[in-house]
Amino acid sequence: MIDYDEATSFLGEWGRYQFLIFFLLSASIIPNGFNGMSVMFLAATPKHRCHIPAGANLSEAWRNVSIPPGQDSQCRRYRLETLSNYSALGLLPGRDVDVTGIEQEPCLDGWDYSKSLYLSTIVTEWDIVCENDWKGPLTTSLFFVGVLLGSFVSGQLSDGFGRKKILFVTMAIQTGFSIVQVFSTSWEMFSILFLIVGMGQISNYVAAFILGNEILGKSARILYSTMGTCIFFAIGYMMLPLFAYFIRDWRTLLLALTIPGLFCIPLWWIIPESPQWLICKGRIEEAEDIIRKAAKINRVPAPAVIFKTSELEDSTERQRKRYTLLDLVKTFNIRIITAMTILLWLITSIGYFGISLNTPNLHGDPYLNCFLLAAIEVPSNIFAWLLLKYIPRRYSMCGSLLLGGVVLLLIQLVPLDLQILSTVLVMVGKFGVTAAFSMVYVYTAELYPTVIRNTGVGIGSVSSRIGSVLSPYFVYLGAYNRLLPYILMGSLTVANGILVLFFPETLGKPLPETVEQAQKIKGLCCRRKIHRDASVCPVEMKSNILMSTKL
Repeated sequence: MIDYDEATSFLGEWGRYQFLIFFLLSASIIPNGFNGMSVMFLAATPKHRCHIPAGANLSEAWRNVSIPPGQDSQCRRYRLETLSNYSALGLLPGRDVDVTGIEQEPCLDGWDYSKSLYLSTIVTEWDIVCENDWKGPLTTSLFFVGVLLGSFVSGQLSDGFGRKKILFVTMAIQTGFSIVQVFSTSWEMFSILFLIVGMGQISNYVAAFILGNEILGKSARILYSTMGTCIFFAIGYMMLPLFAYFIRDWRTLLLALTIPGLFCIPLWWIIPESPQWLICKGRIEEAEDIIRKAAKINRVPAPAVIFKTSELEDSTERQRKRYTLLDLVKTFNIRIITAMTILLWLITSIGYFGISLNTPNLHGDPYLNCFLLAAIEVPSNIFAWLLLKYIPRRYSMCGSLLLGGVVLLLIQLVPLDLQILSTVLVMVGKFGVTAAFSMVYVYTAELYPTVIRNTGVGIGSVSSRIGSVLSPYFVYLGAYNRLLPYILMGSLTVANGILVLFFPETLGKPLPETVEQAQKIKGLCCRRKIHRDASVCPVEMKSNILMSTKL
C-alpha cells in the first residue's frame, strides 16, 4: 500500500509549493463567507407600518392616528372608511371619538418601510411581512437545504470526477446562479436559486477542503483544516458587513458579493489535481508529474521513481471492500458514538448559525454587530487550534460549549438599558460555540476507525446541515420574545457540553484503523465488542469529508 507522505517526504513540509497551495485554496473559500451569511442583509426586515394612500380623504389629525400603537402598527390600521367618515363630519380623534374603539383592518395598500438601514431587501421587494413573514426564515432554510443536498452528493462527485474539477464546477454554479439571482422577479424564483447556490457553496468548500488535505503534508494539514479554511471563511464573513454598509440595495449588494468569485478562474491553471486521488484511480504517471512540478517549485531533486507500481496494485486491491451507513450501527459502541455524534453536530450547528443569523435582532448597529461576530471567529479558531494541541478533546469541547451556553443564558439577566453588555455576552457566546464547531470535525474523525471514518464524519456533517436548516426558526422566535432564542440555544448548548463528556478520549492515542481497534478506545459510554477487520485505500476516507466549519 502506498504511503503517500513517505513517498513525497523529499518535498519537505513547508516549501514554496505548500505555501502556494495553502493560500490559494484558503483564498478560494473567502466567497463562501459572503454567501453563507449574506441572507442576514439580503432578507433583513426593516421597520414598517401600513401604507395610508394619498387618496384617502383624511384630515391631518386623522392621518396621524390611522395606525394603531405598539406591535399592531406593523400589520394593522384603523379602518380607513370609518376614519374618512369621521373626518368628513369634522370630528376630532380623542376629543370627539375614542380611537381605540374603531375597527381595524389589515394593510390593504401595502407597507411603508424605513430606509434608515436598508434601501431595499427581498422583504421590502415582495412584502414578506405580517401574514407572509413565514417566508423570511424559509428563505434561509432553503439555502441550508441546498447545503444539505450538496453535502450528500459532493463527496461522491469528487470521488468520481476528481477534486479539482468538482471544485471549479461548483464554484461556477455558486457564482453563476448568484448572478442569475440578482434578476429574480419573485420570491419563489429567488428562493429556488438560493437553494442551488447553497448546493454549489458547500460542494466547492468540501472540494477545497479535501484537495488541501490530500496535497499538503502532515504538519500542514491540521493547520490548513483550522487556521486555513476557518480563518479565511471568517475573513469573507468579516467583509460581508463592509459590503452591506456601503451598498444598501439588495440586488447591487448580491452582485457585488458575487463578483469576487470570478477572480478564482485563474486558479484553474495553478491548482493541481489531488495526487492521492489520481493514485487511487490508477493514474500514477499523472500523480508523479504533479509531484515533480512541486519539487521543481521547491527546488529539490525528485527520485527517478516516486510511486512503485507494485504498491499501487496492493492499494487498488484494498479498495474492494466497501462500507455503508449500516456499519455505523452494527456494534454497540459505534452505535452509541454515532447517536451522540448526531446530537453533538446538530446542536452545535443550531447554536452557531442561530447566533450568527440573529445578528440583525441585536441592539445597536447591525453592520457593526455582524463585523464583531465575524471577527471573533479569528481568535476563536486560534483558541480551538491550541486546545486541540494540548488539552484532552472531551474537556476542550465541554469547556467551549459550556462557555457559549452559560453566557447565552445570562443574557436574560441583563437589564434593557445595558445593551452593550448584552452584545458583549453574545460575542463571548459566539466565541465558545465557534471554537467547539471548529473542533468537532477533528474529534469526530478521531473517534471512528479508518474503514468508516469518512462515513462517520459525513453523518455528523449531515446532522449539522439539519441544524442549520432549523436555526432560522430559532431566530424567528425572537419576533415574539427577544430573549427566547438565547434561552433555547443556551440550554441546548449547555446540555451538549455535558453530553460530550460521555465520549471516549482520543488525545495522544493512535487513530484506529479497524472497527475492532475502535472498541479499545474506552469511554464512559462504551463497552468492547469484537468485529471483523478490513481496510480501504486511505484517500477514500477523505472523499466525502463535510467539514466542521460553516459552509
